[in-house]
Amino acid sequence: MLEIKDLDVHYGGIHALKGVSLSVEDGEIVTLIGANGAGKSTTLRTISGLKKPTSGSVLVDGKDITKMPAQNRVALGLSQVPEGRHVFTRMTVMENLELGAYRRKDGNRSADLNEVFERFPVLADRRKQMAGTLSGGEQQMLAMGRAMMAKPRILLMDEPSMGLAPLLVQEIFEIIARINQDGTTILLVEQNANKALQVAKRAYVMETGQIVISGDAAELMKTEDIKKAYLGG
Repeated sequence: MLEIKDLDVHYGGIHALKGVSLSVEDGEIVTLIGANGAGKSTTLRTISGLKKPTSGSVLVDGKDITKMPAQNRVALGLSQVPEGRHVFTRMTVMENLELGAYRRKDGNRSADLNEVFERFPVLADRRKQMAGTLSGGEQQMLAMGRAMMAKPRILLMDEPSMGLAPLLVQEIFEIIARINQDGTTILLVEQNANKALQVAKRAYVMETGQIVISGDAAELMKTEDIKKAYLGG
C-alpha cells in the first residue's frame, strides 16, 4: 500500500536520510524505531509531503506521489498524527475534529465523529472545551481523533506515547491496536520500542538516517542487539 524507495533528504548540509527504503502492506502495523535524531520523524514528514526529498520516491498503491502537495496526499488517504500533538490550542475540541475532515467531500462526517467519540469518550465530554486546556494525554487523543476524521487508509503516527504516564501509554497503544483492527493501516514511529514491537507486525530499525535492520517485529524483540540497544536487555 505504501512504499518509499531510496529516499535521500537534506536539511542544508545535513544528510538526514540516506537511501531509506521501506514498505507497508494493506492492514499492517509497521513500526520504525531508533534513537533521537535517527531520521524517523523526517521519514514521516517526507511521506506526508511536508519535506521534499533530494532523491528517491514515495508510492501509494504503486502510484508515485513524490511531487504531490501535502494536502492532496490527505485526500488520497494519508493522515499524520504529528509528534508533540500540535492541536490548535485556541480552538475547541469540536473545531479541531472538524478541521480533520476539511479535505473530505463525502457526507459521512457525523458517523465518523460519533465513532471518534466512542473511541475517545473524554473528547465527547470536552467537545466545547478549548484544546489548549486539555491534559497531555487528552491532547494526544484529540490529535489521533483529528487524524481519524480525515478517514485515512494509512495513518502515520509520530511518537504517540511521548511525555505520557505509563497508564496512558498502555491506553494509547490499545487504541492503536483497535484502530488497526478496524481496518486502518498504520506506520508507527515510536521511541518506546518495547510497546511498538508488541503491537506491530513488522519493524524497521533506523540509525543515523539509514535502515540498519528490518524484519518480523516479534522476532526482532528476541535478538540480542535489539534487546541491548532498545529494550533495556
